[in-house]
This record gives sequence, structure tokens and C-alpha cells, in this order.
Amino acid sequence: MKRWIDMPPVWLAGCLALAWAQATWFPMGLTFGTTWARFLGGLLVGGGLVLIALAAYEMRRQRTTIIPHREADRLVTSGIFSRSRNPIYVGDVLILSGMILYWGAVLTLPLIPIFVWVIEKRFVIPEENGLRRKFRVDFARYSQKVRRWV
Repeated sequence: MKRWIDMPPVWLAGCLALAWAQATWFPMGLTFGTTWARFLGGLLVGGGLVLIALAAYEMRRQRTTIIPHREADRLVTSGIFSRSRNPIYVGDVLILSGMILYWGAVLTLPLIPIFVWVIEKRFVIPEENGLRRKFRVDFARYSQKVRRWV
């Protein structure tokens, strides 16, 4: 059960809930403005969803797992993975950033680097270590060519 709770979407949902609560109940008179922040926030959320969809499509096409904590069957280096080793997590960060802007949750801006740190420590590094052990030379070549985040 713990493994299913400790998943990136759950961490994202928790951060989104905190941002929404801050914007709703404790706005403290702070705002990013309305029109431009909502527009930019919507663009970031849309971009994040597109990244996640592209990554899920590519992983499905390569017939490997999208679920963290599971061993990958293949090293996916094509499609969106030729630009970022972790496009789903980049998408999560874009969604969080976009919703913070959209809601005007100024005080929750520190959640963005905290979320990145948690995702990197809990998921990215262990996943990359597993890929490094399983695909040795191929992963070494891939990690030299493609950056971890962007």
C-alpha cells in the first residue's frame, strides 16, 4: 500500500492542494495579477499535460512501464526522451507552477523547488540508478547526450 501512496502524482496532488488552500483561505492580499497570470498558468499546465502525454505515448510504444518503483524493460531514448530524461516530472513541475500562477498562490512558490527536490531524491535518482545498472553503456551514452531535466 505504501508504494502506491508514494507516487509522483500523489506528491503533485498534495502540493496542488496546499497551493489551492493557500490561495483560497490565506491569500494575504498577495497576487500575481489576474489576466496574464491566468494565461501563463494555463499555458504551463497545458504544456505539462502535453509533455506527460508525449512521454506516456513513447513509453507505451516502446512497451515499458510508466510506473515508478518498477524495473524498466527498455531504455526509452526516442521522442520526447531525446530532449529530457524525465519529461513526465518536468510536466509535473510545469503543472504545479501553472496552477500556482493561475490560483495566485504567491506564498506557495517555495513548493516548486521543494517538489523538484522530493521528486529527484525519491524517484529520479533511484530510477536512473536502476537504468544505469541494467543498461550500463547505453544509459551512460544517453545521460551524456540528454540532460536530466531540460
